[in-house]
Amino acid sequence: MPQIGWLEILIIVSIAIIVVGPKDFPLMLKKMGSWIGSIKRYVSDVQTQVSEITDNSIEDEKSIKKSSEKNENIKDING
Repeated sequence: MPQIGWLEILIIVSIAIIVVGPKDFPLMLKKMGSWIGSIKRYVSDVQTQVSEITDNSIEDEKSIKKSSEKNENIKDING
């Protein structure tokens, strides 16, 4: 992953101030922060849902194994 140094950040901020303007720059930063926060919450929600799905599938797999073991024991007793 590429690393961004202080010089690159300074250049990006300088260009952004020139393009957007010094009055609107703080508003743009606030809006970008809001977007980043929304994206982080969305990604966190997706990760939580995937984790719940995998946990449920593991529990289902364990219950299926227990059921099949019980069925095999019943067959051994009856058969």
